Amino acid sequence: MSNFSVDNRGTSAAVADDNVMAVEYRGTQGPLFRLGLVTAILTFLTLGLYRFWAKTRMRKYFWSATAPGGDPFEYTGNGLEKLLGFLIAVAFLAIYLGLLQVILSFAGMSVFSGGDEDQFALQILFGQATFILILPFIFYAQYRARRYILSRTRWRGIRFGVEPAAWGYVIRAIGHTLLTIITLGLLLPRQTFGLEKFRVDRTWYGNVKFEQGGRWTALYRSMKHLFIAAALIIIPTILALLGELPVLFVFTFVGYIWAIYGVVFYQVDSFRVMANEKILGGEIKFQTAPVPSKVFWTYVLGGLLASTCAGLVASAFAIVGVGIMGNTSGFEAAIDSAVEAGGLSDVPMTAFFGLGLIVIGYIGTILMYGVFSLIFVQQPVLEHYVQNTAILNGDALEDIVQRDRDEMVEAEGFADALDVGAAI
Repeated sequence: MSNFSVDNRGTSAAVADDNVMAVEYRGTQGPLFRLGLVTAILTFLTLGLYRFWAKTRMRKYFWSATAPGGDPFEYTGNGLEKLLGFLIAVAFLAIYLGLLQVILSFAGMSVFSGGDEDQFALQILFGQATFILILPFIFYAQYRARRYILSRTRWRGIRFGVEPAAWGYVIRAIGHTLLTIITLGLLLPRQTFGLEKFRVDRTWYGNVKFEQGGRWTALYRSMKHLFIAAALIIIPTILALLGELPVLFVFTFVGYIWAIYGVVFYQVDSFRVMANEKILGGEIKFQTAPVPSKVFWTYVLGGLLASTCAGLVASAFAIVGVGIMGNTSGFEAAIDSAVEAGGLSDVPMTAFFGLGLIVIGYIGTILMYGVFSLIFVQQPVLEHYVQNTAILNGDALEDIVQRDRDEMVEAEGFADALDVGAAI
């Protein structure tokens, strides 16, 4: 066992307890960049079909790079089962959405059949209710995706698992969401904690169960920057409108910037609070202390760096493409005259080749941004979380034995079809 602990400031410190297990992160930029580049190109060449295998390969990389006690996680999912699950989910959703849209459109025309503008607006609003009625399947997809991922995750040869309770999660998620909206966000900690507890209390590692301890009110501390941002937005705005002092809108702008940091702070700090209250098998605990400001600046600076690098790729293609075309205005004139003459035979082939390079550069910018964000944003954030985490009373892990595998026909199908499974 490793003599490692994490204090409340997110720093590492040696302790005398040999029963504390450190978590290592072994990922490096080079292999991740090559993997991201290859999978991005293959996804583009296959018109998106390879994305299921790309996501699988990414998970295998990140799982194997995370090693509690020196033993890495193992991801056993495969792209084929994800593709089949996606096709099943798309077929179901196509039928559901088609019937739903027909019913809503018919009901809208029947109920609001008048000719004035108000009734027409209500008819349109009634027809857009499809989005609201698809929300249950988004929550369903989130739970099923988590269940699939953990059922394909092993550590020391022992599988994780999640109980089948997706519809129970849907009901609770809808209820918590409505309460959060009605209370203008004041019950967000209750929603965050309640849904996390529902998920964690149904999660297994081998033959032992996780339990989410603590109280939801402890998350209000994590909202402090959101409260500050709300005050900076609301109070100056009201004063500016009542006193006709537009200069106060500067504070409103600052409030919006502060709100962005507040969102990141809430996500990171609420994760810390809840992770430190998780228990496995009644005796194994966890200690983590990610630093919200570090995560925030990793997102900001890493995102800027990824954008800059991707922009350089686009610029290189654009410079070469324009150089091959020669005079851009001459190329446009040649196109115009060729269109007037009824053909493009007079346009030089080099011009089309140069234009093709510019188009490739544009597409490459999108692909390369995803690749650079892997090494400048996603991996540093994951590494920060992992390296500031430890497992307490790790010796008890030796007593855990294997559990039966969870078979899931549709894998992450709904998550992929609804685009809520894009995250690693």
